Amino acid sequence: MQIPVEIGHLFRLKPDTQSGSFRTPSPVLFGQAIRSDFGHFEAATGLLSEMCRIDPVKQCEATLDNRIGGGYVPPMARERLSMREIKEVLRLKYELNLSLRDIARASGVPRSTVADYLSRADKAELSWPLPAGLDQQGLWEKLFEEASPGDRATPPAPKDVGRALPDWACIHKELRRKHVTLQLLWQEYRQGHPEGYGRSQFCHLYKQWANRLDPVQRHHHEPGEKLFVDWGGAKLEIRDPVSGKSLHACLFVAAMGASHKIYVEAFADQKLSSWITAHVHALSFYSGVPRLIVPDNTKTGVAAYCRYEPKIHPTYQEMAEHYGTAILPTRARKPRDKASVETAVQIAQRMILGALRDYTFFSLGAANEQIRRSLAQINAKPFSQKEGCRDELFEKIDKAALGPLPRQPYELAQWRKAKVNIDYHIVVDKHFYSVPYHYVHRRVEVRLSASTLEVYHNGKRIAVHLRSDRAGAFSTILEHRPKSHQRHAQWTPRRLIGWARKVGPCCALLAEQILQTRPHPEQGYRSCLGLMHLARDVGEQRMEAACRRAVDLQAYSYRSVKSILQTKLDQLHDQAQLPLSPPHHENLRGAGYYEQSLDPS
Repeated sequence: MQIPVEIGHLFRLKPDTQSGSFRTPSPVLFGQAIRSDFGHFEAATGLLSEMCRIDPVKQCEATLDNRIGGGYVPPMARERLSMREIKEVLRLKYELNLSLRDIARASGVPRSTVADYLSRADKAELSWPLPAGLDQQGLWEKLFEEASPGDRATPPAPKDVGRALPDWACIHKELRRKHVTLQLLWQEYRQGHPEGYGRSQFCHLYKQWANRLDPVQRHHHEPGEKLFVDWGGAKLEIRDPVSGKSLHACLFVAAMGASHKIYVEAFADQKLSSWITAHVHALSFYSGVPRLIVPDNTKTGVAAYCRYEPKIHPTYQEMAEHYGTAILPTRARKPRDKASVETAVQIAQRMILGALRDYTFFSLGAANEQIRRSLAQINAKPFSQKEGCRDELFEKIDKAALGPLPRQPYELAQWRKAKVNIDYHIVVDKHFYSVPYHYVHRRVEVRLSASTLEVYHNGKRIAVHLRSDRAGAFSTILEHRPKSHQRHAQWTPRRLIGWARKVGPCCALLAEQILQTRPHPEQGYRSCLGLMHLARDVGEQRMEAACRRAVDLQAYSYRSVKSILQTKLDQLHDQAQLPLSPPHHENLRGAGYYEQSLDPS
């Protein structure tokens, strides 16, 4: 049999056959129970005193002096017993009246420690049962108020050491400043208090103080209730095979609140299009829709932060309405509000990015394919603290509680703001789109999808157009124009000439000549409209006769026709044109004269 003996912080095994010849015991932390996998052992003090028949304390101190060269090494302080252990020791003594050895065996506390605590209880005049209002701190104060700094059973409390206690609130505040560390603050503390705490104790006491500031609440999530989403901090390198340049892809991470099933996908950037596409893919991955989606306050999700009523980005809100869910952003700078996805981000960085650190990817598709393989392994990996895995837990509790997916996935659309110009058009990407004319000078919202453009005013859709990439061109709907503009827009050159043909061929010829002789056809529109008014006043028969006379005179204008009608020249009969012969005179040469002058002979 071997007996474990603690030397400092280490245990050495001594065979029990050497117990008779054990002359110089190694340094032992007396009064502390010696434990091993095969049961509880007696206290080191009683064990060594029986084996060596010497005073163990004096022998240990002498051994320490010999090993270190005569210098005194203070004994290590042992951790105090809890209130439950102290009450059990007192109960076994005063209620059952057991011996020290039996109490030590029954409670698992070293016999010397039992004797020490019983002695302190007698000095403190503690009775059994203990007073009802006595807590653990109060019990310790009664038991150890007279303890000396060298007492082996109790560590000296900071207030008994006589050292200056740092202002932990000030230390905590300074640590929030940039480039300030606990090491720097300890050095500044020691400059003002040379006899103060050492670095390790300083850090230990600060952590004890800080741990009491912000207790962590454990969240309970209902099945299918929340999906937590976030961008991962670390990025994945994608190398361009042609140029050799590197693109650092961002990881989108999502995690279900109840089952903790994780979804991860790499994107080229963190823009709105990537953010929306990631959500669409994640909901498709889970084959359902949670009641809430919980992001942080990223600009692609939250347009304006407010603790009580945050303003969600219009596109993000529209996506949520399409899937029948709601967006619930966390508080600013409160990562514990979405602890599930924070843990998922850490898992993705360690188990995906860490595992792929030696891989070289030349496209996002190849990277996401490898990510999907690693993701399947993560979700199928058994839990360390409970039965099952993420996949099994999701199928068991989350999947049935999720809402159904819509028939069509959400189509990404962007929202913009515009102002209606005086010509009842808005400008989007250098193209002009019409809206109803009574919205002139109003501000509207524009929804842009891949193929359509929709215009909204106060949440009401007022216009829909097909998207066009022609810069400077117009997309105008006739109904958007005022009535007068609609009538004006209806008269095209073809329609005007068609009306003139109904009056007669001369009127049609006159209309064609008016439109052709103007620098721009629209300049002849009013002239033709004037002819229509004249025809309505005088009738088609007179109008046709007036146009015939205007064509004969080559007077292609509205004024000429109007003058003919006013002077009633259209009612005169056409005179027969008789052939006229030129008179004979010596000064009249005639055409023959020029023919003779051109003859070279």
